[in-house]
Formats: sequence, structure tokens, C-alpha cells
Amino acid sequence: MENTQYRQNKSGLSVAQQDQITAAAQILREGGTVAFPTETVYGLGADVTNPDAINKIYQIKQRPIDHPLIVHISDISHLHYWAQAIPDSAWLLANHFWPGPLTLILQRSRRIPDSVTGGQDSVGLRIPAHPVALALLDTLGPEKALAAPSANRFGRISPTTAAHVREELAAAVDMILDGGACEVGLESTIISFYDQSPKLLRPGGIAVSALESALDSPVMLAYKISQTIRTSGSLPAHYAPETPLKIYSTKHLWDRALALAAQGSRVLVMTWSDIDQSQPSDQSIQHFSMPADPITYGQQLYAKLRQFDQAAFDYMIVEALPDNPSWLAITDRLQRASYNPFDNKQN
Repeated sequence: MENTQYRQNKSGLSVAQQDQITAAAQILREGGTVAFPTETVYGLGADVTNPDAINKIYQIKQRPIDHPLIVHISDISHLHYWAQAIPDSAWLLANHFWPGPLTLILQRSRRIPDSVTGGQDSVGLRIPAHPVALALLDTLGPEKALAAPSANRFGRISPTTAAHVREELAAAVDMILDGGACEVGLESTIISFYDQSPKLLRPGGIAVSALESALDSPVMLAYKISQTIRTSGSLPAHYAPETPLKIYSTKHLWDRALALAAQGSRVLVMTWSDIDQSQPSDQSIQHFSMPADPITYGQQLYAKLRQFDQAAFDYMIVEALPDNPSWLAITDRLQRASYNPFDNKQN
């Protein structure tokens, strides 16, 4: 049965919010761009059927034109309109998790232009679980959808508040809808059904165990191996702050921070465990404790990285996360944020 929680919540939108959504929909119909909230991160949306509007997304984000965009739709009944040859297992996941942080990679229909898919025959589709996003999509109508990557410069930290979008993109976007802080804070899980069998191309807001439970079968973890299908967030370097970010094990974390401080660097140390209790103090080192549970850690991660990125640190040193499936998506984001092609082996 379709998840109806967020559709019921739409009735709680204020008159002012409804008016803003109506104005945003008109901007989109006229070929403009609108940043809008989802449960994962804020998206930069444009009418998927308008090539000029899609091109604006690539220009604003400074995004490579062969890097595909995720398409947001308003209702599961519209899936056939935007995709074809949909396997039963994809329908099963859609019915179980939509609206929600799950993107399905399927064979695109003729209604999806090349500019959205980077020239591929596949397309990523999802229904966002946020009342503002759903109201915007409903206002656009059933034959419209939004191509919407995250509302930030390509490769940088995804925004989880409207303020983040304003800080980074400002007047480049025609309108920003404010829907508060994002509930999940990490991008959607991406599952490919392009060749029928389910493959995880990006870990995200839905755990692999939940997917496997819904399917009653295993999901191949394909996000760390070379893929013929290009997807959002799949490059080795992504989600990155301007400040160099390094990941170290609990054992080596403070030694590396002190060594950098001894070289005159100002260092931010971000931990999740209690290892800081007996560590020596150093005026060049600032410590911040993140939550020890993955859900709350994920909700706060991007906002904290943005905050520390603006604080004139020379390095961010992050404690390696537990080797546990529940931390998979966060580990993936931090590894890509810390990627250095010349020195990508962390202690």
C-alpha cells in the first residue's frame, strides 16, 4: 500500500505556503528554476520536459552535461508515463517506500529527454516525502515532473535548509521554497532495475536491509565497482567542503590532529565516540562531538560541514565510522568528501 502519511500532511500547509507553491509552479511552467525542500536535501527543480530549463540547472550548478538528473514525480500511478519495462520488483519497492528517499533507475520512456539522462536510456525516478514538494508536484499536474539535483554547486556539500541554498546559489535561482530543515539529511538510496535485477548504486536514506526485507531477496552492492550507468553522486569526489577533509581511525585521530597543529594548521576534529575525554588540549584544535547514532548523525552532517567550512579551519579531521550497515550511507558521503586522487588511503 502506498505511504499516505505525507499526502495527509499536505493539508497542514498554510495559505501563504500554498500561495508560494502556486507562484513556484508558474515559474516552472515558464521555464524557470525553483529550489524546493525534500526529506533528503533541497533540490534545484526545473520542468523535465523543457530543454532550456534543464540547461539552466546545469549552468547554475556548473554540472557536467553527461551527469544525469533525478526526476521527481507526484504519484506512483505516473510511473508508467515516465518509464517503461518496469519489473515487478521495482513496483514492489515503489509501493513500499514511496513517498520516500528511494530512487529507482529504470528504462526511460520517450517523454524523458536526453538532457535529463546524460544521453543514457535509463532514468532515475522518485516521489519525495515532503509536503511542500508533493504540493508543488501536484500543482504542476500529472504530465509534468521535476528534474532536480541537489541545490548546490556541483560536487559540493548538499543543502539541508533554505538558508544553505541562499548562501550558495542566491539570485541564480528564480525562487526558493522554504520547508524547514530536511528530515533525513542525506540523499536518496539509488537502486537500479535497468537490467531487471536490483543493484545498489548509492546508499542513502533507506537501509539495504529494509530493501532486502521488502524484496525478500538480496540486493547487489554495486556502488563501489565500475558501472556502465551514470548516476547522481557516483563520482569518487563529491559532497566536499572547500576545507580539506581527512578520515582517520580512532587510534590515529588525535595523533594526526596534533601533528597538523604542530605545523601551524588550525584543525577541526569531529568525533562520534567518547575518545576525546582524555585527549591533550591544543589551542589550534577545536573538537566537535557528533551523535553516536547514524540517523541523527546523518541529519546533522551536511549542516555541520557547511558550518565548519566557513570557520577558517585548515583541515577537518573526521573519526572513522563504525563498520556497520547502518552507517553505510554516511561512510560513503565522507569517503567521497575526503577523496584525493593522490592520497586517498586513510589510516
